[in-house]
Amino acid sequence: MTPSNEEPGLRLPYGAAIRGVGAFVPPKVMTNRDLERLVDTTDEWIVSRTGIRERRILEEGKATSDMAIPAAWQALDRAGISPETIGLVIVATITGDYVFPSTACIVQNRMGMKNAAAFDLGAACSGFIYALSTASQFVMTGAYEHVLVIGADTNSRLVDWTDRGTCVIFGDGASAVLLSRSEPGTGILSSFLRADGSGLKHLHQPGGGSLHPPTIDTVSAGLHHIKMEGQETFKFAARAMAEACDQAIRGARISFEDVSLMIPHQANIRIIHAAAKRMGIPEDKLVVNIDRYGNTVAASIGLALNEALEGGRISTNDHLLLVGFGAGLTWGGMIIKWSL
Repeated sequence: MTPSNEEPGLRLPYGAAIRGVGAFVPPKVMTNRDLERLVDTTDEWIVSRTGIRERRILEEGKATSDMAIPAAWQALDRAGISPETIGLVIVATITGDYVFPSTACIVQNRMGMKNAAAFDLGAACSGFIYALSTASQFVMTGAYEHVLVIGADTNSRLVDWTDRGTCVIFGDGASAVLLSRSEPGTGILSSFLRADGSGLKHLHQPGGGSLHPPTIDTVSAGLHHIKMEGQETFKFAARAMAEACDQAIRGARISFEDVSLMIPHQANIRIIHAAAKRMGIPEDKLVVNIDRYGNTVAASIGLALNEALEGGRISTNDHLLLVGFGAGLTWGGMIIKWSL
């Protein structure tokens, strides 16, 4: 459990609250009907198994930073904060513009955040939770007043468009939040992070790293595409979501009845509904947009948070339950007491 400033014995000087939220998705829409012309699948097959009807695809010649930046500008504009006041930029992504430098450094430069440190964080679909939890520590201890957290991924560049088990799932997008100092007891009340590296084989990209660097052979063998064992991933996700939700709620010292909205990673509609049912959270407290965006990896939770906020579903003092799971294997949960 990541410590909060409400735990006994801790005297962290600040809370860490979200002051602005932003999002961006590419304009190009790829529907299930479009996929029927590329791979052996049907709209009915995709919807019944995943809940996805369409997803967004980033245009050629653009990179992950080109989605991250407009999402970040929206978050800063809504918070009324200038780029010069940002102390740290964290970009959660597994599809950075380059192997190095970090996409966060590209964002920092292009947005004129001249006083900010910057780094990327790679926790796949759990990336938004991991990055937000990491950022909260810098804010709560007083190291930085404002930290910009971005979740952005372009997984359309990694999928094998002949593999119906993966190409139907993923979409591209970005989301951002500005995390700022607040009064203790507001903002992020608890966060829970876990990992199990023994599950690597269930969801990974074999090629491109130091083990299998890019060669003609690795490209020919398709090692640079996402590889996923669907059934094993599904079983892991169901367990991980339940644990993350339970631990985050325990850490915040609230009950499931106190949760105003559950904002889960948008991976599969069946996983989302199964987890909510298991925890007794009614469907009207769920935020779901997987039907329109698919699995946008690190952008997923932030995109759903932004939609809930724009849709008037979040009010001051609401308790939000954020939960994610992904490759690594990684998973995590968080309780936020909304303070806007």
